[in-house]
Amino acid sequence: MQQTELLIYETFSGIQGESTHAGRPCFFIRLTGCNLRCSYCDTKKAQIIGTGTKRSIDSLLKEAEESGIRLVEITGGEPMLQTPVPELCRRLLHAGFEVLMETNGSVDLSPLPAGVKRIIDWKTPSSGESAKMLETNYRNLRPHDEVKFVIADRNDYEASVRIMRQFDIAPHATVLFAPVFGSVDPATLVEWMLADRLPARLNLQLHKIIWGPDAEGV
Repeated sequence: MQQTELLIYETFSGIQGESTHAGRPCFFIRLTGCNLRCSYCDTKKAQIIGTGTKRSIDSLLKEAEESGIRLVEITGGEPMLQTPVPELCRRLLHAGFEVLMETNGSVDLSPLPAGVKRIIDWKTPSSGESAKMLETNYRNLRPHDEVKFVIADRNDYEASVRIMRQFDIAPHATVLFAPVFGSVDPATLVEWMLADRLPARLNLQLHKIIWGPDAEGV
């Protein structure tokens, strides 16, 4: 029998804070459990595998419908650690939702339905987890995918440029350069990007600008 329950940290309606969808009203489904421990993680409360509230796919679909918002993001933690996630995505797509998936880049994304818009991190050196990236995820990108590099310093920036070029990401997906909140000045990151004429997009965390770096459920 197919598993239809997931462990959920929180669900909420808010403004999409990142990616090319920044600024759009969005219904968020945040799952618990992550296989990585990034130094700059801002959702540590959702890291622990096996914690959270059990929710059925039916109940999550119902809550998404009741939100009145047609954009849904599935995030974590690392959502792909929970086997029912592809089925949740299929159900949401079938119901007419636009579905975003925020994922850490270390887990196979091939089980996801083609209609899911994947926002895939590549973990930079300062994260402490850059050796754990699954390269096939970056060799099988689709036009509506986005690859995000979270950048804390110049070393992260230079590593991101190398990876972007090594996997030839820009012609196949949108590239996002996101400064770690409070670690690197966005203006400095923009200067680096302009100097190198990078085919990348600055990615600021709007939710932190609006509600502060420690706000939850927004």
